[in-house]
Amino acid sequence: MGEEQLNVKSGRFSLLVSALIIVGITVTLRSTNNMMITTMPIFSKDIFNFSNVSVGELTALTYATTFLTTLLLNPRLESAQRRRIFIVSIAIIDVSLVLLYFSNSISIWPIAALSGVAFGMVFPNLVTSASLHGDHRAQMRLLAIYSVSLSLSLVIGPVIETFILPLVGYRGVFLAFLPMGIIGTAVSPLVRFPQGGRERRGRKTLGNRSLHASLLSISVYNVPFAAITSFLVIYAEQNYHVSSSIAYSAFIVFFASSFTTRLLLALKPIEGLRTPLVISSALTVASLVSIPFIPSFYAFLVVMVFMGIPHGSIFPITTMMIARGTEPEERNAANSYFMAYNNILFMIIPVVFGYLSSQIGFHHDFVILGIISAAFIIALMIIYGKERKIFYRN
Repeated sequence: MGEEQLNVKSGRFSLLVSALIIVGITVTLRSTNNMMITTMPIFSKDIFNFSNVSVGELTALTYATTFLTTLLLNPRLESAQRRRIFIVSIAIIDVSLVLLYFSNSISIWPIAALSGVAFGMVFPNLVTSASLHGDHRAQMRLLAIYSVSLSLSLVIGPVIETFILPLVGYRGVFLAFLPMGIIGTAVSPLVRFPQGGRERRGRKTLGNRSLHASLLSISVYNVPFAAITSFLVIYAEQNYHVSSSIAYSAFIVFFASSFTTRLLLALKPIEGLRTPLVISSALTVASLVSIPFIPSFYAFLVVMVFMGIPHGSIFPITTMMIARGTEPEERNAANSYFMAYNNILFMIIPVVFGYLSSQIGFHHDFVILGIISAAFIIALMIIYGKERKIFYRN
């Protein structure tokens, strides 16, 4: 009995240590990542006078290099190699922050590409690390904690930027986030990687139906979110005639809502995934199609609160699908393909959205995004809706 209690305490301590490491590195790196992704578009538009199309192309470049790293490099490396490159990549992010401070309209392009490569080695390995715990409930708990950490970072980052932007300007914001990047570099050697064994990748992993279902599920939200990331501040500035700092505050309520949703999922993990996914999808579609009819910036903030709920729920649901439907030796590859697909969305959507906004206006763009989101959830339910093993724990 004493040995059993010791094992329980040891397991809880291991879970606590893993959780603290995941929270620490995720918050610092995702805050920095989100700041760079959301600030470079408005920075390039206001400082370098980029057009909406060029803004979309800059964002697409960042995600293109992330995509190539995630798809072609990360799955092909053994665990020990990934760990070394993971640590180096976080140091490269620190360097990118300094380079952005000194950037011009030409140099910002290779800097964006470099940061994309670095982030492509970071996030697939973080989500894999969160799913490595042997106990099922602990695994679900760590994935939920990882998701909460993502949302927490997306609250902290915009709060910091909203506060310091009027004081230091866009260039100063990049340096202001450098201490967070340095913390990430210091914590990076503690992140857990798979130990021993030969990892699996390729056609068998690509053919996994849980992975396919997760890709359709994440498309419901990440198609519109890819556009929101690049153009939310610009849209609020142009449509409601508010300052950049006030417009950026829309991200605060958006990510605060997301964080609250993920915190609830961490406190009370869900077993059945289908119903929460359908509700979140309906909320996404309704919010998007309502945007053209929003009369004021304050009403816009209310809609951002509702948009934050599916942002908080759909990502954890999709990572649970992958964790439940894959073996540990193929999970890194599955998470890499999953992240690569998301990078495709963030590579294509900003360019298309930026082009359409110059042709038909932002209002029609958001309605089109709502229709696309509806199509993805309908396709998911038609193809996989009856497969219980995808939506429920076996």
